[in-house]
Amino acid sequence: MKIKDGFMLRKVGGQYVVVAFGEASRSFNGIIRLNETGKFLWEQLSADKSEEELRKALTEEYDVTGAQAATDVAEFVGALKKAALLA
Repeated sequence: MKIKDGFMLRKVGGQYVVVAFGEASRSFNGIIRLNETGKFLWEQLSADKSEEELRKALTEEYDVTGAQAATDVAEFVGALKKAALLA
């Protein structure tokens, strides 16, 4: 899975936000705020990655257990799926 085309991550006023542009802005007019972990996962999803690959990357980057990383990844991916941001 990966992020759909038409969304970009920016740092604005010390916060990470995702905004839609081009054709994607017709169906998505919101802004998504991300913390550091969300930013990291978003960047990982610029390439096609599985949930397992995301979990592994998260445990390598941050001091979290595999179980905690799996929970965090599942919640993040679930939110992206609900917002229809994954291709």
